[in-house]
Amino acid sequence: MNPTTTEPHPPASSDSTVTLRIRRQDGPAQPSRWEEFAVPRRPNMNIISCLQYIAAHPTTTDGKSTTPVVYDSGCLEEVCGACTMVINGRARQSCSALVDRLGAGRAITLEPMGKFPLVRDLFVDRSRLFSDLKRVKAWVPVDGTYDLGKGPQISRRLQEERYPLSRCISCGCCLDACPQYTPVNHFIGAAVISQVRLFNDHPTGAALKEDRLNALMENGGLGDCSKAGNCVQVCPKEIPLLESIATVGRQATVHLIKKFFTR
Repeated sequence: MNPTTTEPHPPASSDSTVTLRIRRQDGPAQPSRWEEFAVPRRPNMNIISCLQYIAAHPTTTDGKSTTPVVYDSGCLEEVCGACTMVINGRARQSCSALVDRLGAGRAITLEPMGKFPLVRDLFVDRSRLFSDLKRVKAWVPVDGTYDLGKGPQISRRLQEERYPLSRCISCGCCLDACPQYTPVNHFIGAAVISQVRLFNDHPTGAALKEDRLNALMENGGLGDCSKAGNCVQVCPKEIPLLESIATVGRQATVHLIKKFFTR
């Protein structure tokens, strides 16, 4: 997914316009290229608003007509996680990336995440992330054909401990920044491990705790994490991912010892 053309030095943006340099690719097997757009500057504008302007005015700075840039988005308020892309070299949410905070006087560079299969332009397929969440059964088993009654009470201490973990939006920022998470391996990544911690600590969710830990002890699980810490640096929700990895690692060790003495 490396660009096929040499990237020139980013040109300066004026006070009245914002310059966006976007790495574009018509499909997974197609060559990539850079296109540059000038967008009228408005107060408090974000990257999504720039892309919306380009969709309505798909003309590059050298006057060439082109197609609207393809990207993914949903809620536009940093909840759905769909609009993740690499902005100025860092994976982040484009809906909360404000132009005025991305550095004045230089072009803003947009690229697709590099750890997921490319669909087109800035749009990637994050199916692997959702498949891994299924793999570890990241849910509370409450399905039934009858009224299950009230759920168990959760202490305030546990609520406060679990709330930061529940903020995960499955955006993929932590996975794109992780040196161990690559398109050709099976590492499950920090987001999924943290969700295992979230559901293992739930009184009802704990019913599937052993299944989750067994999944994490397979190929691509906890043993593949190098604790680099890049995931913490880019998480838009400031989730304590390294703490979750350590906690789940201890749970897995205890589970393994129990299995050894009870088999």
